[in-house]
Amino acid sequence: MSIAFLLTTLVVVATPGTGVVYTLAAGLSRGRRASVVAALGCTLGIVPHVLATVTGLAALLNASAAAFQVLKYAGVAYLLYMAWATVRDKDAIAVEEGTTLDSARQVVVRAVLINILNPKLTIFFFAFLPQFVSPHEPHALIRMLALSGVFMLATFLVFAAYGVLAASVRSHVTSRPRVMTWLRRSFAGSFVALGAKLALTTK
Repeated sequence: MSIAFLLTTLVVVATPGTGVVYTLAAGLSRGRRASVVAALGCTLGIVPHVLATVTGLAALLNASAAAFQVLKYAGVAYLLYMAWATVRDKDAIAVEEGTTLDSARQVVVRAVLINILNPKLTIFFFAFLPQFVSPHEPHALIRMLALSGVFMLATFLVFAAYGVLAASVRSHVTSRPRVMTWLRRSFAGSFVALGAKLALTTK
């Protein structure tokens, strides 16, 4: 496990993106437990991208412009849906005391979809992991899976930290209706901006 891999992983994970935005929203609306659940969901959403990378599907996605575009625009559509739901549905970022099983399931499903429908993750793993794993070394597949596991652990810990920090200030924010209104608009705007960024992404 090289220092370069760990530093690169931390930089990539800590850079704000869709997962961070969603985890912050969960922490502010539902508290610490929900933020950890959201972080877990975002982490689980990485699994398909890792599997695609180690099984060679990432190579197909990288080579096929059509496949990349389909997945990309599915991700864009979902981000725009998240923006619309955040603005229209006050329960999207509504103060809730505690997290029920149903709400936890909803948080996980949305978090997983946010990461699954992002082809950049598959391309990232396809380009990122081989830099630290030689195809000629023994047990290259096991090493690639181990590095992916470290990346996922870092994702969970960093996202959870973001969410817990957001949850720690929720009492100062959610008690003000006007602030909550602007908060919904800000998160919606963030989803739109991230969707536009994804739409302009090329392989």
